Amino acid sequence: MAETKTIEKSPKSDVEPYVMQIQDVDPMETAEWLDSLDYVLASRGPERVKYLLMALEEKARREGVDVPIASTTPYINTIPAERQPPYPGNREIERRIKSIIRWNAMAMVVRANKNFAGLGGHISTFASSATLYEVGFNHFFRGRGESGFDGDHVYFQGHASPGMYSRAFIEGRLAEENLENFRRELQPANGLSSYPHPWLMPYFWQFPTVSMGLGPIMAIYQARFNEYLRDRGIKDTGRQKVWAFLGDGECDEPESLGAIT
Repeated sequence: MAETKTIEKSPKSDVEPYVMQIQDVDPMETAEWLDSLDYVLASRGPERVKYLLMALEEKARREGVDVPIASTTPYINTIPAERQPPYPGNREIERRIKSIIRWNAMAMVVRANKNFAGLGGHISTFASSATLYEVGFNHFFRGRGESGFDGDHVYFQGHASPGMYSRAFIEGRLAEENLENFRRELQPANGLSSYPHPWLMPYFWQFPTVSMGLGPIMAIYQARFNEYLRDRGIKDTGRQKVWAFLGDGECDEPESLGAIT
């Protein structure tokens, strides 16, 4: 296997350090090429950079160089640790609350199945994604407000619904009798639906996300429709974000990602 070597940016370059998957036999020459790219980008713009890169690739192919086809883009969905801003909340308190919510979600499912054998329910889905949901609830998701803002659109992974019920219980939005009737929504004591279901629980859920694959494709179409409403001047959706949580093999369903173009 080729050695992985980190190439540091040159003093004159703003390019972040990156990892080459092959050994760099001449780091100085590499730095010169990167500096040249920085100069062209600053003086001529990104279109000129793209043209030069395409011209270099074409020339290399004509000379018989086996240029690999890049079927994926570089991983850029993160930032270096030194550029991370301070966490906006109290991590110790949030972790404690998250642990309580995760425990209550598990206890609700276990208790329901002890009282009614075969009732079912999912434990590991929320347990493995609790941090994602809690950070979202605490710092990212925005609900409807008095200023006319209609709120973000959040498509919860259906099997993680016990975690949402558990959080609502901590917030005082659900009572203990609701949790005791998990997956028994027809009970007089206002039970809870198995999955996000706005027809059965219109006061709680906004979007149905089960059967598997329904949430992802609906989120894709929702984001696309929001853009349509904004571009046509029908509704200002510029501030609204669409969040989609996928899991439990959901992306194996053909419809999950079939709407991405």
